Amino acid sequence: MLSKGNTLDSMGKVAWMLIATPFTTVQSWWRKTFSAPTTDETTTLYRAWRNRFLWQRLRLWLWLALICLLSFTLRDIHGFFFSLKELESLPEILRTQRLVINIAMLLSILICFALHKTKLGRNRPDLLFLGSSWAISLASQLFATLRGFALPDAIGWSLLFLSQAILMPVCWIVHLLSQVGVLVYYFGVNTVLGLKTPVPEHPEIYSVTFLLYIFWFCAICDIGVYLYDRLQRSEFYARQELESAYQKLKVAETKYRSIFENAVEGIFQSSPDGHYITANPALARIYGYSLAEEVTANSTVIQQLYVDPNRRAEFVRLMEKYGSVSEFESQIYRRDGSIVWISEKAYAVRDEQGKLLYYEGLIEDITQRKQTEEELRVFFHAVSHDLRNPVLGTLMVLKNLLARPEENISISRSILERMIQSSDRQLNLINSLMEAHVSEVQGVVVQRQPVQLLTVVEAAIADLEPLLEQNQAKLTNLVSADLPLVNADPTQLWRVFSNLIVNALKHNPPGLLLTINATREGEMIYCTVSDKGVGISQQQSDRLFDLYFRGANIRNSVSLGLGLYLCKQIINAHGGEIGVNSVLDAGATFWFTLPIS
Repeated sequence: MLSKGNTLDSMGKVAWMLIATPFTTVQSWWRKTFSAPTTDETTTLYRAWRNRFLWQRLRLWLWLALICLLSFTLRDIHGFFFSLKELESLPEILRTQRLVINIAMLLSILICFALHKTKLGRNRPDLLFLGSSWAISLASQLFATLRGFALPDAIGWSLLFLSQAILMPVCWIVHLLSQVGVLVYYFGVNTVLGLKTPVPEHPEIYSVTFLLYIFWFCAICDIGVYLYDRLQRSEFYARQELESAYQKLKVAETKYRSIFENAVEGIFQSSPDGHYITANPALARIYGYSLAEEVTANSTVIQQLYVDPNRRAEFVRLMEKYGSVSEFESQIYRRDGSIVWISEKAYAVRDEQGKLLYYEGLIEDITQRKQTEEELRVFFHAVSHDLRNPVLGTLMVLKNLLARPEENISISRSILERMIQSSDRQLNLINSLMEAHVSEVQGVVVQRQPVQLLTVVEAAIADLEPLLEQNQAKLTNLVSADLPLVNADPTQLWRVFSNLIVNALKHNPPGLLLTINATREGEMIYCTVSDKGVGISQQQSDRLFDLYFRGANIRNSVSLGLGLYLCKQIINAHGGEIGVNSVLDAGATFWFTLPIS
């Protein structure tokens, strides 16, 4: 069993099927003829807005039409019981049947009210507009046709067309179709059937005055609707463009705000008189504040932030001369009184007349970089004075001894050649060490080639023989000649074995027992340098390969703490790993891996 709502929807669909086909055909023809096709999104949005507007106003118009017809119906009911002189001039058939006509139109309006609530009425308010207009206007015409006369309802048409133009001033073509439909029926059907009006004095269905009145009344209504529709369209497009611009501005502002709030560098705008206008959180952190608003407070004078009070004046001078500054480095006071280094990059912002408005730019905290530069200067001083010069002096003496033609030298030439070779190697190591530290000891370059590990180990042991004898140490080499070749830089690998042996000698008393071994594990060679010394604590083991770390048991050493750090850099550059296993009073084993060639 169908509900009331479903029944109304079914009735609405049937009614629309009768109206929609000719209307859609005419509408399609009109658009093809007079309108440029467009798929503009804004046009689609405007049509959707216009449909909603038409649907909402149509409900208001239906109420107005209902009240208007009720007022005329009440007049007719009153005239039925009490004669009105103004109605006595009407033809007899209209005096007796006008109440029936009004009731028919009231029923038409009620049906339109019901259709207005359906989904079809919401989706196609233009068809509902056209259907309701024809239902009201043609109800009286159909009644008159059935009664055998023509009904020139000029007053009814005027009220109908005028109310529609005022309350629903959109879709002018729908207004035109509403008017044409009624007029075509009146003039066409009545002419074909040969019907006359019931007025004896003017039985003809039209006159020149009547035609002119109807034409200009409809034209004025349609022109008014057209102009209002054009105005609404222009305003709608303008609002859409404004909304689109606002959304783009909002998105841009959000992106800028995100960059501004999350930037690592401090971003600022400062006034020419030395106050911050805007500041981001990063700038607040650099100056030691928790909130950016504290930086822009009126009490913050930029000149007072500089350790050197003349830096602000120098900043302004450069701005006036060049319009911008880059890498302007200064020391500033933080909120807690501590001093940090900053680097400023800024430019002057001026108006169209060239008047200075404010300075805008970035501030970077370079304190860590300055500390690193200071550490590098210390390092260079130690290397150049404590290491480089003694090696150069020794090398010059040895070369001079070897250059003498006589053979009466207290030591053999083979020993001198070995000493010169060792000194040259030491000098190369010092130079490479300086180069590596210039790039924060990250620039270890390896030149790989197939290398026999035993050859590298024997060279390292031979170079350290005097040091081993001096420390009364005994070294056992278990590296086999049958091991696969490793893919390594022989010079850098020599440095690793030498540093590990020397490190063991420095941290242990004389008489140390050392063992060097290497075994194959898969595609890697596992190398070890073990001793039976005092061992290393877990706390020291965790930091052993850090830059500048020095153990507590170093004997008679001015070491900078670079040996084990460089070992780690070299092994990592080869694609291997390095570590240490040790227990206090039980010795230590340094291990590392190398890829097989």
